[in-house]
Amino acid sequence: MTTVETLSTLDGPETSGKTSGRRGAGFRLKRLPLGLVLAWIIIVMVLLWAVAPGLFTAYDPLQGVPGGQLKAPSTLHLLGTDSLGRDLYSRIVHGAIHSLSGAIAAVGVGLVTGTAFGLVAGATGGRADAIIMRFVDVLLSIPTLLLSLSIIILLGFGTVNAAIAVGATAIAGFARLMRSEVVRVRRAEFVEAAFGSGGTFRSVLWRHILPNSLTSIIAYTAVQFGWAILQLSTLGFLGYGAPPPTPEWGLLIAEGRNYLATAWWLTAAPGLVVVAVVLSANRISQSIGRTGA
Repeated sequence: MTTVETLSTLDGPETSGKTSGRRGAGFRLKRLPLGLVLAWIIIVMVLLWAVAPGLFTAYDPLQGVPGGQLKAPSTLHLLGTDSLGRDLYSRIVHGAIHSLSGAIAAVGVGLVTGTAFGLVAGATGGRADAIIMRFVDVLLSIPTLLLSLSIIILLGFGTVNAAIAVGATAIAGFARLMRSEVVRVRRAEFVEAAFGSGGTFRSVLWRHILPNSLTSIIAYTAVQFGWAILQLSTLGFLGYGAPPPTPEWGLLIAEGRNYLATAWWLTAAPGLVVVAVVLSANRISQSIGRTGA
């Protein structure tokens, strides 16, 4: 064997392995659907708006410019100005923190409470299961908007109370899904084997049942995130969310509805942002669900 052949033999497997790995990664990237890529871009962009709004706009979202009321979109004001001369793009960017934080809080309330209810109901069964699921059925029988408004009337107006109200309406969905996943996993052979090998109920629950029941919950959480933004925007539009002049997306839509004939962008721009975020969250949820399946 010549020197060249020896070197090629020694370097061949590693080089080919690295090359095939890079080709495989590139192939997987090329196979990503365009819709999923756009969804992630939108979600990441909105998250950056919430974290560092000053990087995207230099205008004060609460300070209007005298004589600059209801200006059409231009290079100076990308999405125009509102009735007080405030830059609409700046208000949308700064409003991301209010809408996203409210949605995260709402999903957190529904996720933690609903998952706990579903876990207990599916794992214990019997009377506890019956009581919890009857309570869940009662929650499901009440329209979500009506339940949200009832809770807000009891707690008072504001972003935090609106998030709690929206989160309370999500408890039933999380509980039903979690219960069905726990019941499915409990019947699996590896769970029976864990019990047969001497595992206690608590250890099997936390080490085997709960981790294997969370895939669908994670996908459902992404759906609920978009749904929470939509619900919070609805409450803000009705005047039950953040008070003016807070640049919350639902409130921005409500403020622009009186100028649809002359300044349509005041309603269209924040409305399109809400739709884009909701659709992106749903698309990501579908991807997570297919991956888990």
